[in-house]
Amino acid sequence: MKQQNDDVILLAHGDGGALTSELIDNLFQKYFTSDFIRSQTDAAIFKANSKRLALTTDSFVVNPLFFPGGDIGKLAVCGTVNDLAVSGAHPVYLAASFIIEEGFERTMLEKVVSSMAASCNEAGVEIVAGDTKVVERDHLDKLFITTTGVGWVSPEIDMGYHRILPGDLIVVNGNLGEHGIAVMGQRHGFDFDNQIISDCAPLNIIIKNLLQQCSGGVKLMRDLTRGGFATATKEIAMSSGRDVWLKEDHMPIAPVVQGAARMLGLDPLYLANEGKFLMIVDPKEADTILEILHHDSLGVNAQIVGEVKIGNGNVYLETMLGGTKFLDLMTGSPLPRIC
Repeated sequence: MKQQNDDVILLAHGDGGALTSELIDNLFQKYFTSDFIRSQTDAAIFKANSKRLALTTDSFVVNPLFFPGGDIGKLAVCGTVNDLAVSGAHPVYLAASFIIEEGFERTMLEKVVSSMAASCNEAGVEIVAGDTKVVERDHLDKLFITTTGVGWVSPEIDMGYHRILPGDLIVVNGNLGEHGIAVMGQRHGFDFDNQIISDCAPLNIIIKNLLQQCSGGVKLMRDLTRGGFATATKEIAMSSGRDVWLKEDHMPIAPVVQGAARMLGLDPLYLANEGKFLMIVDPKEADTILEILHHDSLGVNAQIVGEVKIGNGNVYLETMLGGTKFLDLMTGSPLPRIC
């Protein structure tokens, strides 16, 4: 008898959308009962000898390993650094674990490791521990990397769903969907005339500057990786019990990405990003926050894209045609193995 979908793990269970949420809620949290796990934030924040620490971990299985604007090594460093940064932490140390397929070219491995070292230097972090495993041919797709990061959290930092209020504004630091389209183009041989490259970048410096100058005005941050902007916004709405209203004509999406996504039948709001983050901000501080972002190369296209309102955890997109579209968690897996 053929197994039902709920009897097996599907690719969509790893896309960061509805099935990922179901897997976490109904399987992992049945056995892993820590409050840190239940909060489902980008990093766990806890006290150690009166200091506040942040801890996060992530695995990277991107296909292909190299793509315009980055590679699995850069991705592994930036992804973990960014999870710490959007949690309000100052990233300090990383640990890295490599699972390598037998027969993988040593020159390719060195290229990945060199890229990781360059990304660490850019972000101001160090890899201080690690592990290496090699598995037989055809038991792995070339190379998987897991990185774990730790950072310090300043005492004055207070971000969380409890701070979100009606009237707060939604800000994103730049153009959406570039990573997803860049990886898909490389994977399938699409020619975008070298106009689309991944936005993969460490966000800790731009976030550090933002928090140093305007920490009270930033209430919550999320990086927009798997599931993209729409899924992250829906998760915030559900966790805060508020509605979010977005304006389609305010969404920063490059025309070439919009065109490529339309050609491929994809929605840029659900595509992965690796150098973009969403902020819930106090409206009184919004202009200052935008000014700070616009002075950084990673924030020149920052925009206010929506507003928090009283509601029950829904997300609505006011379209350019005057209609209203309901946004939910991503379902299905339009682009697996994206990070």
